[in-house]
Amino acid sequence: MNTNSHIQHGLWRHPAARQSEFTSLSLWTDLAKTLERGRFDAIFFADVLGLYGPGDGDYTVNAREGLQFPNNDPSVLLGALTAVTEHLGLVFTSSVLQAHPFEFARRVSTLDHLSGGRVGWNVVTSAQESAARNFGFDGLEEHDERYRWAEEYLEVVYKLWEGSWDDDALVNDPSRSVYADARGIHRIDHHGPRYDVAGPHLSAPSPQRTPVIFQAGSSPAGQAFASRHAEGQFILTSGLDKTRALIESTRAQVAATGRDPHDLSFFLGQSFVVGGTEEEAKRKEAELDEYLSSDGFLLHSNLGFDPKTGEALDPDTPLSQLSTGTNVSHLQWMRELSPDPDPKVRDLATLAAKLRGRVVGTPEQIADRLEEWRDAGVTGINVMNWILPDSFEEFVDDVIPVLQERGLAQREYDEGTLRRKLFGHDQLPDGHPGRAWRGAFRSDEDGA
Repeated sequence: MNTNSHIQHGLWRHPAARQSEFTSLSLWTDLAKTLERGRFDAIFFADVLGLYGPGDGDYTVNAREGLQFPNNDPSVLLGALTAVTEHLGLVFTSSVLQAHPFEFARRVSTLDHLSGGRVGWNVVTSAQESAARNFGFDGLEEHDERYRWAEEYLEVVYKLWEGSWDDDALVNDPSRSVYADARGIHRIDHHGPRYDVAGPHLSAPSPQRTPVIFQAGSSPAGQAFASRHAEGQFILTSGLDKTRALIESTRAQVAATGRDPHDLSFFLGQSFVVGGTEEEAKRKEAELDEYLSSDGFLLHSNLGFDPKTGEALDPDTPLSQLSTGTNVSHLQWMRELSPDPDPKVRDLATLAAKLRGRVVGTPEQIADRLEEWRDAGVTGINVMNWILPDSFEEFVDDVIPVLQERGLAQREYDEGTLRRKLFGHDQLPDGHPGRAWRGAFRSDEDGA
């Protein structure tokens, strides 16, 4: 994330950490080059639009920890990273809350053109009360209603990306003095509960048309949304069996929508502490733990307060009694993660800081663990750093060669777009709801 403290709170204070330099372009361009050298599929940027905690609450901890505050727009940063990479996918988060779908569609098409088709979009609905207030709402809408909002948002951008321009509409023929043929360019005339969009799309089709769609929610509504739309799902689960069950359940839902169940890949969030020996790795783990901020992890959970009153919850409140309307999948994951069958609010910081997808060991031991995740159905790993850039440099230099030897990581990139690298084709496959809008407006006479 383009911020000081993203996930591993407190680690920005580590002597080797440079994440406090997040406004420096060279930090990110150097990191992107490192990831491409390691043949990473993509660099993925998270984002938030408000502060963690009550909507009108105190933000002392947010400021003191630099906890995703301040932060900068990842889509702007991706524009710069296109110039220093050739193959690396460029995935960013954008909420349906923050940008009108017409503007967002043009911005994504621009990035996809400039990158040669390497853009992905992590679709989120926002979980911070303050985010809703920042965009003029009284507060967050109900959890499942936000996913219904996302459904219409995606319908609008699919119409623009997939249906507004025919494949042969961009002629670029100086001999006939025709740049584009208006007969192949269509208004979409969308009229829905939230949006009225006329069109046509101002950008001609980019290499992927629609970016690779990612999603992160694992609540029932989130799973249903992913089964209809996502090509990549970010997951955080508590063990092999539950991960396998989640993947199998979601793939079944994908198939029920008419899509190929293997058109959805699963990326498990993991952090790594690497050592030449197991003992060295454990020493490094203990050193990292010295910098962890309990206040930061508790705040980031966004669960330690009553969402209606903003008051801090009794530390002995069982997590099973929380009903927040936000972070539903995160709360479920925390409860599954705890060795205590009924963990309390006071346990939130420890659960997040100590147990969140941490793998400690030698490169060979890490590879062993990743083989187990692969066998459980996990497609890939979302590597969550401790410090920038060392966590990624260490992973690329020490772990990637072992993964490559075992066939768990690619040695070379395939040519083409991000979607082609991941799935073997440039554009949305048949069966995806976005693809259904291709050619849907050809009967229109607009501009003919």
